[in-house]
Order: sequence, then C-alpha cells, then structure tokens
Amino acid sequence: MSDERRLDVLRAIVEDYVETHEPVGSRSLLERHQLGVSPATIRNDMAVLEDEGYITAPHTSAGRIPTDKGYRVFVDRLATIKPLSAPERRAVETFLGGAVDVEDVVQRSVKVLAQLTQQVAIVQYPSLTRSSVRHIEVVPLESARVLLVIITSSGRVEQRIVELVKTPDEQLLADLRSRIVGATLGERLPEASLRLADMIETFAPEHRPVVTSIVTTLTQTFSNERSDERIAIGGTANLARFGADFDRSIKPVLEALEEQVVLLKLLGEATSGLSVSIGHETGYEGLSATSVVATPYGSDDQALATLGTVGPTRIDYPSTMAAVAAVSRYVGGILTERWTPDP
Repeated sequence: MSDERRLDVLRAIVEDYVETHEPVGSRSLLERHQLGVSPATIRNDMAVLEDEGYITAPHTSAGRIPTDKGYRVFVDRLATIKPLSAPERRAVETFLGGAVDVEDVVQRSVKVLAQLTQQVAIVQYPSLTRSSVRHIEVVPLESARVLLVIITSSGRVEQRIVELVKTPDEQLLADLRSRIVGATLGERLPEASLRLADMIETFAPEHRPVVTSIVTTLTQTFSNERSDERIAIGGTANLARFGADFDRSIKPVLEALEEQVVLLKLLGEATSGLSVSIGHETGYEGLSATSVVATPYGSDDQALATLGTVGPTRIDYPSTMAAVAAVSRYVGGILTERWTPDP
C-alpha cells in the first residue's frame, strides 16, 4: 500500500471513526479534510481500501470503518504521537511524585494511566529478579531465629524469618552479614544468588548449619521468580463507555482481564519498547475486539517491569501511546532515582 493519497484517506477514516464512532462516508471526508481531490476519486480510493481489507462496511451502512489491518497501518505508518499537554505532564509528575513506596507508585500509576486514557490500565509490579541488591540486614531474634531484610533497587522489601538449629553468636552473624553484603551489594539478584553459592564452605564446620540456613533462605528469595508476577489493574469501569464497540458484550473482555496469566503474557511481549497489539494480534479470543498498548519501565539499561492499557480497537492511538510512554518514563524515573543501589 504505497499510494500516499490512499494513505491519507485511510488516516482520515481512522481519525473520524475514532472521534465520532460513526461509519465514515466520502462526503464527510471531503467536508472534514483537505484532501484536494474529487468525490469520485475519494469513492474510488475507498473502494480500493475496502478491496485490500483496510476498511469495511458495517451492516448496510453507506460509510466505512477501519479493520484491524487498517488500524495496524495507521499505527505503523500514519500515527503521530500526541504529547501530553503541559498541565497533564505536571499533574502526572506531581501525583506520582507523592508516592511513599513502591506499592504506592504502582497503585498511583494505574490510577493516573486509567484517567489519562479512559481505558483499563495494567501495571506489573517491579520484577524482583531484574532488580539488584541495595541492602541486606541480618537481625537476631529470640529462640534461635533471625530476620533477613532484603531491599532491592526497585524499592521492594522482602523479609524472611529463618528458624535455626541453635542460637548463633553475635560475632558469627556480624561476620556472615559482612560477607553477604560484600558478595551481593549492587549485584542483580540472579547473580547475587550465584555469588552466595560457594560461601558456606568458607565457614568453620561448626558454623555451617547456621550459615547454610541463612544463605539458603537468601538464595531462594533471590531465585523466586514467581514472587514478582503481580499486577495491578484499574479503570475496568471505563469499558462500559465502549459497550457498542464489542460485537457481543464486554463479558469476554472482563473474563480475560481476570486471568492474570493472560495479562502477564500480554505485558511480557513489550520488552523492547512501546508495543501495540490490535484485535486478534493479542492472541486471545476474549480480547479480539480490543487493543493493548504496553511498554517496559525502568532505567535506560534495565527494565523493571511493564505497564499498559486495554481498550477497544477504536481508541485514540496517538494519545494512548503518548500516555503509556509518559507514565512509563515517570514511573521508571521515580523508581530508579529513589531506590537505586548506592555506588
């Protein structure tokens, strides 16, 4: 599809349909857009676009609406991302900047993204295994127990109580903590786990039962990839605004949104930048009438997790893409600035 004029016609059809939710006819195209051609030429271009599968006629309407294929060309070649307005940027920055911890950042991100797009917002919690070790504490408790506190670069705090075979002396715990910190501080969690593997044998045999229990618990915590498979969802009620966009009902969409595995897979596909999945590209029948816009967030060299939106295929793609990208930048900035490892 190389004809620039037909691309202009397709762009106009997508923009008008998104705005009015009414099938678009040749007359309205001429009235609303400066296409510089005759009505007959517009009708011919629309016929070609329909034959090639970019637009279709709903029922017996004289107008045309975009197909998933048409939306795909629009997103890939025609859409110009609309940046957030200055007031929107200030509002997002202020709202997210007020977060007190990672949990609050995620919840605020879901809320602001749903408000900006008027769609369903999904935010994956920062990945534990993609984070690095910022701080580890070994705290003695009563009755031969110790508390392990692990703080990651994403701000996550993991706490584990370890039951020991005997009460350790303070010198042993101090020595163990010093070695653990030396081996793991600043390391990504999978690498930190590997660096702990050979530590047990460096202690005297009488101390190894205590050391083994503590190091094993740390290693399991570092390696527990499923611990970060958590997501937050907001704005589900926004789907009610788009009731007519779904062929049957929004029930299949709601059922799909309840499946966390589905959402994690959708978000997981956006690992290298902003991703737009349209209709059947989502891979799930229940979401075949929707589009998913997602992107990773974190620092430039380390993605912590992913966030995005789910709405009908008739969404404002330029605005949605801009909102998802902007919230991603703010969330990544907040997390990396506040909870990065000390140099």
